[in-house]
Amino acid sequence: MKALICNDDGITASGILAAKKAVDEICDTYVVAPETQQSGIGHALTLYEPLRVNEHILRDGSKGYGVGGTPTDAVTIGLFQILDEKPDLMISGINTGYNIGKAELTTSGTLGAALEAASFGIPTIAISLEVTKDYIKFENGENEIDFDFAGKMLKKLSKIVLKKGLPEGIDLLNVNIPEEPVDEEFEVVKLGKRMYVPVIDKRLDPREKPYYWIGGDPYEEDEPGSDGYELRKAHKTTVTPLKIDLTADMGLLKEWLK
Repeated sequence: MKALICNDDGITASGILAAKKAVDEICDTYVVAPETQQSGIGHALTLYEPLRVNEHILRDGSKGYGVGGTPTDAVTIGLFQILDEKPDLMISGINTGYNIGKAELTTSGTLGAALEAASFGIPTIAISLEVTKDYIKFENGENEIDFDFAGKMLKKLSKIVLKKGLPEGIDLLNVNIPEEPVDEEFEVVKLGKRMYVPVIDKRLDPREKPYYWIGGDPYEEDEPGSDGYELRKAHKTTVTPLKIDLTADMGLLKEWLK
């Protein structure tokens, strides 16, 4: 069995290596990811510029491929150039920082990569780790995020997906790992109401010309059963089933148009 692993944090990120380590024992792994950090780029695809692919020797001594583009570009290159057949599993992550709420489905590069793979019928897991500045361990003199529990849960879920596939009507799973887990179970949850209120910081360059930084303040309405609540308040590993078909109630629209 084969697994394609991508992310939006870049080919050198610790999280993608942790994902590879988690499933190395259960399938052949292929790491194809953006060359650089691509957080917030969503499902963007590069159409009018050439893409370059560079081989990388990862920290575990294995080979990976860095793509000079978006996470979606990396998945496309991985599926149609690097792998010789469709993989049995696609993993996007392990992302540094959670991906929760309805708004992040369209802005997250982690979810963008996952949606691309899922659109080709590949069972897909997008996985993210809740991280705060205090969630650090020191190893070999370097600051390092502890992905051990996330890797353990990813391996557990990947075994299930490889054995059963995904249920009909579910295209991918969005998984979020708490920083202080209370158990090793999966909590099936809905998407929460986490949005961002745009904050634009206008500044002047040395020649007095304006430039802008776009940021945002989160607006949240966490409730029991939502990903944000169960992850951050109940400290559960959350799994949200997602589907690509965004079609709403057609009958309702027909009635409305009369």
